[in-house]
Amino acid sequence: MLIVWTAGWLACVIYSTVPLFWFMVHPRADKWREQPRSPFRVLVPAWLTMWVGIGAITGHWRKIQFYSTAWTWIPALMLFAAGVFLYSRSGAHFSWAHLGGLPEVRNGHRDDRLITTGIRARVRHPVYLGHLCEMLAWSVGTGLMVCWALTAFAMATGAVMIRMEDAELKRRFGEEYLKYQARVPAVVPKITA
Repeated sequence: MLIVWTAGWLACVIYSTVPLFWFMVHPRADKWREQPRSPFRVLVPAWLTMWVGIGAITGHWRKIQFYSTAWTWIPALMLFAAGVFLYSRSGAHFSWAHLGGLPEVRNGHRDDRLITTGIRARVRHPVYLGHLCEMLAWSVGTGLMVCWALTAFAMATGAVMIRMEDAELKRRFGEEYLKYQARVPAVVPKITA
């Protein structure tokens, strides 16, 4: 079980830092676009440092469980499946450049367009919803206090990150994004078309 606990803790460490990564990008998107060299040479090492920092901070609690029952892996498997489904749908009509944030940090990126079709016609941020499903899956399945704490941290910072991303998208796409934002929810998917 220690291997599963460790995998869950490490997955939650990485996922919980996603909003922190985007905190470095969205408020300074215009500055990053002005840079002649790729900003990822700064952003990626900073993000890896966050993994180490969050891991060091939370490592002491990685074996403390709120509960331990085998049946919790049933809903956990459903959450894992939902996350994988969301990731697969997020990739449709969305390039690797979009997923990696190139339009946010590279000026004049040729693939800079607003995507509102596919899964994005039902939810504006399906990748973040996928991350949440994966973190919840690890939390529910393992019952680890650290996974639940990191999930709560990611939800709180993710809410702020989504507001920052929405503001940056409004600057880039203007009225088109405002109409899209009014029509499609951020994270809780719209069920009816």
